[in-house]
Amino acid sequence: MEFDLSERSEAWRTKLQAFFDREVLPRHRAWLEHVAVSREAPPFMAELQQKARQAGLWNLGLPELADDEPGTRLSNSEYAPLAEIMGRLFWASEVFNCQAPDVPNMIALQNCATSEQKARWLQPLLGAKTRSAFGMTEPDVASSDATNIATRMVRDGDDYIINGRKWFITGAAHPRCSFLIVMGVTDAEADRTRRHSCIIVPMETPGVRLVRSLRWMGCEDHTAPIGELAFENVRIPAANLLGAEGEGFKVAQIRLGPARIHHCMRSIGLCELLIELMMVRSAERSAFGRAIIQYDTVQRWIAESRVELEQARLLAYRCAWRLDQAGHHGAWRDVSLIKVAVPAMLQRIADRAMQVFGAMGGSDDTPIHQALAWGRLLRIGDGPDEVHLRQIFKMEAMPSWSITDSPYLAARPS
Repeated sequence: MEFDLSERSEAWRTKLQAFFDREVLPRHRAWLEHVAVSREAPPFMAELQQKARQAGLWNLGLPELADDEPGTRLSNSEYAPLAEIMGRLFWASEVFNCQAPDVPNMIALQNCATSEQKARWLQPLLGAKTRSAFGMTEPDVASSDATNIATRMVRDGDDYIINGRKWFITGAAHPRCSFLIVMGVTDAEADRTRRHSCIIVPMETPGVRLVRSLRWMGCEDHTAPIGELAFENVRIPAANLLGAEGEGFKVAQIRLGPARIHHCMRSIGLCELLIELMMVRSAERSAFGRAIIQYDTVQRWIAESRVELEQARLLAYRCAWRLDQAGHHGAWRDVSLIKVAVPAMLQRIADRAMQVFGAMGGSDDTPIHQALAWGRLLRIGDGPDEVHLRQIFKMEAMPSWSITDSPYLAARPS
């Protein structure tokens, strides 16, 4: 395995880093001030997006772009170091049209949508002219088992009628969210993984109701506000079906692989920032007669964080490489591995950073408490740890020998 970035990847990383340092980071304090009082994107976001697009830094996380679709066509491996840079700020991905849940939705539309659906729904997303969401999890069932999803989608002539409730839907409470990809039951008598379908639902459709906005551990996602939704006799044309009826899990899995790895890539960048914050804070503060950074405990926290971060980065890069080599269906094990490892690492590093910062680490003056909450959310979202660990175990090969016959153990006396 080649561990250095390719010349092309390094060139893109350098270009994005320069843009980030020049255009994005200097506006971070203004962004914080704006979102403290408003849910709308700050007025400079459109300007930044225009600059990013003019610089060619647009739709970076979409390797399957068609020739007539705007973007860079970077591979997953080439995108990984760029996602790290964006991950240092919770809002930076939006500047480059690389934010969740829109990028995974774009990937689902690229792979499953008809040409008419692409023209109506995918093209506006590629141009950042709208926002979207993916309606899967529900309040009344254990969504860790996705076959529990109970929202009903009943065929009625040329339409489907949808009834159900969804919650913790990322992006659903965004004021510019114009459509959802909704997963529901179309055939309750089919096999467990063939009962569900996905359909595109415009937010303005009668019967679609935003029940409330949701926060997680007191934190609000300003880039993709979370919502709870009710669907009450929502009538949608059958032409909006994404993929064939009964292929809801196929559609969901196509979008979930990239969604998971992109979250992990960004989390690695966030952890880099947390280590930097620990270094500076501990060097500038003194307790009991010496700088905090001189204490063995703090040095160990920072060193352990570095070890864990480098391990996670290698795992994420290998996963990106596997996605490039084998596609969505050939990298499930690697995706599950990083989905377990990276959020746990983020939690640990954020917890250490909070201990170094003291009370300030739990305030809105730093990103530390949001990082801690985000790590905890990722251990539930897009499949909880337990589901991924079960998947990892199921893919572990059983050795061909028994304990009695193992050539690695001493022979038992007769």
